[in-house]
Amino acid sequence: MRSSILLAASAATGLASANNNNNNNNKCTVPSVNVPACPAVGTVRYDKSVPERKAFPATQVDLCYTDTALAITFTARNETNFYFDPKQGTNGDIWQYEVMEAFLHKGTDDPQTYLEFEVSPNNVTYQAFVYNPSKDRAEGAPFDHAFISDPAADGFAATTTLDRGKQTWVSAVRIPLGLFNVDKGRAKGTKWRMNFFRTVVSPQTYPDQELGAWSVPDKASFHISKYFGNVNFV
Repeated sequence: MRSSILLAASAATGLASANNNNNNNNKCTVPSVNVPACPAVGTVRYDKSVPERKAFPATQVDLCYTDTALAITFTARNETNFYFDPKQGTNGDIWQYEVMEAFLHKGTDDPQTYLEFEVSPNNVTYQAFVYNPSKDRAEGAPFDHAFISDPAADGFAATTTLDRGKQTWVSAVRIPLGLFNVDKGRAKGTKWRMNFFRTVVSPQTYPDQELGAWSVPDKASFHISKYFGNVNFV
């Protein structure tokens, strides 16, 4: 269960090398992508489940940056459910239903603190900084969320389009770079750790979700930061 406190938070800036959990020196191979300035995009695609790496509905994430924001376009393919709870609002537990997600950290280390952003088929969003000092949501370790309480005022934006005939939903979002201490026009050359996720569930299978990821963790958890991929703003 995710906590729901409101805190002031900022993204931690990483050091120069991608280290792993302080208690685990085993390295894992992670994917990489170069992200250009808009309107060009860098694209990641995934179709593997977490953690089994079985077939999963195709998902695409297009990324680019402006002077002030990271632009992300999520595309969910093979979507048949479009399942959400219409009673949920901003920062509600939308992750219990169908969402596409981005976990974002500026820096190259395996992060303890990162932004978790989610969007649902009805364009409801969830945005919070995660404090995960074990880096893998270890049992008994601290695990907390500091919510962005007024995302629209802070520069977040999201627009979602559903096409039930083509079994797709597309969410175009913007996330302010200032959250990560990136000054206006200074995004080029920055290095990041990110991962992208999707949940699939229907009224018949709820609450049992299928999970998919760009960089697939070895457990049914999205919060294992050594699996975050490498992202370079070029």
